[in-house]
This record gives sequence, C-alpha cells and structure tokens, in this order.
Amino acid sequence: MTPTLAQIWRHPVKGVGAEPLELVDLTPGRPLPLDRAWAILTGDAQDTGAWQQCRNFARGCYGPGLMAVTAQCKGNRITFSHPDLPDLTIDPATEGAALVNWITPIYAPERPQPTQMIAAPETGMADVDYASVSIMGLSSLRALGDKIGQPLDARRFRGNLWVEGLAPFEELAWPGATIGIGDAELTVEEPITRCRATEANPNTGRRDINTLAALRDGWDHTHFGVAARVTKPGRIAAGDKVTAP
Repeated sequence: MTPTLAQIWRHPVKGVGAEPLELVDLTPGRPLPLDRAWAILTGDAQDTGAWQQCRNFARGCYGPGLMAVTAQCKGNRITFSHPDLPDLTIDPATEGAALVNWITPIYAPERPQPTQMIAAPETGMADVDYASVSIMGLSSLRALGDKIGQPLDARRFRGNLWVEGLAPFEELAWPGATIGIGDAELTVEEPITRCRATEANPNTGRRDINTLAALRDGWDHTHFGVAARVTKPGRIAAGDKVTAP
C-alpha cells in the first residue's frame, strides 16, 4: 500500500483547540500556518518573546478538559468549542483574556492557573525549540487501540500530519531521513515522547485510558509520532502520496 497523507490538523493555541484542514502550504523554518501560534501562560510564567518550555503553559497533561476543545479559524478570528461551555469567538491578538477566562472553569484547580495569552515566535510554540511539524501513523494509532482494546481518536495525540499505509510504528525509524509529501519535503528530527494529555478523551475532556502504560507494555517506550522540519516548501493536501525512506 502506497503511504498517503490522510489527515491534517493544526492547533492555533498551544494545548487549546484542534482544527482539521484539507490542505496547507508548508514553509521551511516554520510550523504549519497558525499551529501553536499562541499559548496561554500559567502561574508566574512571563512572556519572554521567545520559545519557552511547555511547563509554563496551559496544556492537556495538566488540564485534561482542554483536550475536548476544538477550534475554527476564519480570518483573524478563532471560534473555540467545548462540550461543557458556550462557544467563544475571539481575535487572539486583542481578546486573549477572554480565552483565558473561558478555559479557567475546565482547568485543573490544583495546578498554577492560566493568566495570559501570548503570541508565539515565528517558529511556533511546540514542545521542541524549533519550528516543527509532527507526523503520526494511523497504523500506529490502530495498533495502540488494539493493545488497549478500543479505537483511539487521533486528537489524543495532537499531531499535524497523519499518514496511512505504514507499518505500525514504522515512522519511529525515520529520524535523520527526509520524506516527501506533495510538493514539500520534511527532514525528521526525533521521536515524540508522550505525556498524560493522551489519556484524555477528546469528546469529553476526561481521562479514561492509560495510554502511556499501554505504550510501555506493548513497545517498551512512550514514543508516538515524530517531529520534523520543513526543508522544501510546497502545498500538501489530504490524499497526497508520501515518499517514505
């Protein structure tokens, strides 16, 4: 089976909201357009204007309720939805405080609380300190679901590009290789080590599966997907052939 690009996702605010796409233009030295373009600081963390470590932000491993947020971008406005909240539409450049207030009721009260939404640097605010695009395998998702005993929603893993037609966990052998998708090329840097965000059901925002234990038990690691850099620009779309190493 020829590997193909099956799904494209972006997450405009780090840890808050997933949005499906049909096509997107990739640019070297940049993440997907509007992916992790904003982030919400917690506790005493301050805006530095630069990339910061993930522990400074609101995210699903600390507040599983965030995993049920979806997003829809239209122009300079984003609409956020959650099963337990009314929809919220904001301009993130000027109305970030509204999103902070909106997520606070579904955030873990024992954690440092959300305080301020900030703009990410041009390289985005992924969990790695470079402009990354994450690539996942749908066969890996099904294999993990089989191990657990139920199908898994791809949104648990907040990946950008989901590939169909690979062997389970084949993508974990890609670091150092260059892959082609549509007109673009990406160089794979490293596997992604997973956290407890993946335990939360994206439909409810409640933890219901021990994904990390299943990964350790089945494959002796907690890696799922890989982080890559865009090295050749191009438009990619669902259904595009993926040239794997």
